[in-house]
Amino acid sequence: MTDAQAKGPRDDRWYLNLMAPNTKGPQFAWLDPTSIYINQDAFQDLLTDLLDDIGDLSFDVVGGLDAMGFVLGAALAARTGTGFLPIRKAGKLCVDTDAASFTNYSGRTQDLEMRLPAFAPGTRVLLVDQWVETGGTMDGAIQLVGQQEGEVAGLVAIAVENTPRVLELRARYPVISAVVPGSRWQKECDAQRLSSFDIYRPEDVFPRRRD
Repeated sequence: MTDAQAKGPRDDRWYLNLMAPNTKGPQFAWLDPTSIYINQDAFQDLLTDLLDDIGDLSFDVVGGLDAMGFVLGAALAARTGTGFLPIRKAGKLCVDTDAASFTNYSGRTQDLEMRLPAFAPGTRVLLVDQWVETGGTMDGAIQLVGQQEGEVAGLVAIAVENTPRVLELRARYPVISAVVPGSRWQKECDAQRLSSFDIYRPEDVFPRRRD
């Protein structure tokens, strides 16, 4: 067990303590969950908890949202023996694409693209992103799935904030997050400040050396 893991039991989602605060200013997201990915214990426990909560939800492919949704989505696809579909920001794919516009958390309008065709009509797509704040990027991905007559099986993220648009998404789809609704983590995420920031140390997330 790592020093970081010893700070809290797994059923309290101990790895959420490892998320790093924003140190670069308001043009960036308010925290960085990628510190979970680099620590092997944290990353594996995150995936296990998400898959436990996904349970028997049925899906045919995992769609990961550009860019950090690629990390989490690809890992979940590998764990479940499912194919992975990257959903990219505009201008990145070298094949024919569908496009959908969305407004991101900073208020900027952007386009998402998906290969055309990506799947057969009726395919159930599990959409995965690292973080859902305003729900704008996820909206774009949902549009793309619909444009190719797919079905959104559910939405997955490390955390999903309770903003008005996100509450609408919760009413329409199964939404799974490592930050459990109603928990202290949810309250802190909605306030956009984690109490663990007070004791955050980058060295707590360092991966173990393999001899």
